[in-house]
Amino acid sequence: MNSSVTEFILLGLTRDAGKQKAVFGVFLILYLATLLGNFLIVVTIKISRTLGSPMYFFLFYLSFADACFSTTTAPRLIVDALAQKKTISYKECMTQVFAAHFFGCMEILVLILMAFDRYVAICKPLRYTTIMSRHVCSVLVILAWVGSCIHSSAQIFLALRLPFCGPNVIDHYFCDLQPLLKLACMDTYVINLLVVSNSGAICTVSFIILLMSYVVILYSLRNHSTEGRRKALSTCTSHFIVVVLFFGPCIFMYTRPPTTFPIDKTVAVFYTIGTPLLNPLIYTLRNVEVKNAMKKLWCRTLKLHEKLETSVKTWTVTGKHCQCSVNGGRRRVLHLAVMGGISQELLFGRVLLFHRHRSGSVRGFGSRNMQKVKG
Repeated sequence: MNSSVTEFILLGLTRDAGKQKAVFGVFLILYLATLLGNFLIVVTIKISRTLGSPMYFFLFYLSFADACFSTTTAPRLIVDALAQKKTISYKECMTQVFAAHFFGCMEILVLILMAFDRYVAICKPLRYTTIMSRHVCSVLVILAWVGSCIHSSAQIFLALRLPFCGPNVIDHYFCDLQPLLKLACMDTYVINLLVVSNSGAICTVSFIILLMSYVVILYSLRNHSTEGRRKALSTCTSHFIVVVLFFGPCIFMYTRPPTTFPIDKTVAVFYTIGTPLLNPLIYTLRNVEVKNAMKKLWCRTLKLHEKLETSVKTWTVTGKHCQCSVNGGRRRVLHLAVMGGISQELLFGRVLLFHRHRSGSVRGFGSRNMQKVKG
């Protein structure tokens, strides 16, 4: 580390005390909604048997990347909104630079994989299952992780080469290379060119590739039926909305000279917090399969909860015996060899466990395995 600065001061979105409270409340709600939405998609795809296609396989990793990408910036913004001392250590700043670019690049590469999946599904439907096998999809995701690691490593290498000799006030709400370049006490022209050739090139080239893929897909739809065109357009439209919302701000931020504008922080909020929040809404509201899978998961959870609550009708403790009545089953008696009684919470848990395994052996619920509770 070639720097005399050990910490930075983040000015955040605003310096007004009243607006900072509003920032805290609004972005706390947005961040929690982002985590909830992406978590629901991750759990639904992981559990549902109907969402096993490659598109949902990639959507799983997109939601995971969205949640992590938002987590790299949002918590610091929320905490600093009410903090008197908005400082971040040098190491934490460098870690934030690495994490933000890692998960941001991961999201870009997964979006490209999703576009490729749609291209194969629409343009080469007969070979789709062969080309997009689970093994191929897994390899593509691994390559996306490796590519993200290489990109973020290059970014952190550039950041570590910046010397800071005194000024440590960052007019932003998180650490990134563009605001750090302003504080460096050296000529940053070459480093800025490297940033543009790295982050800027990735954003621009990826955006062009995605646009070309959607043009090819739309062109190939002319040979499909009306119903097929409608489904393909619905899927591609949601993907295209995500692409524009994410790549527009990224290209604006990383393909220009090291200059700052008043709108920079607003644009950064949009792609670091806004896009991860909108992605779950876009993919669920416009996707019938995901909505149906979520409904089934919710109904299954409610039924399981009701079954556990109603499965044991009565349970009583009399002396050294526990007597329970189970729906649809026969009455059994569990002998409790306890010294001076047993808590109702422990007993009720044993009864639920007993009912869950009522079709099998009752061994393990006898006196030797019951915990002793001293009176």
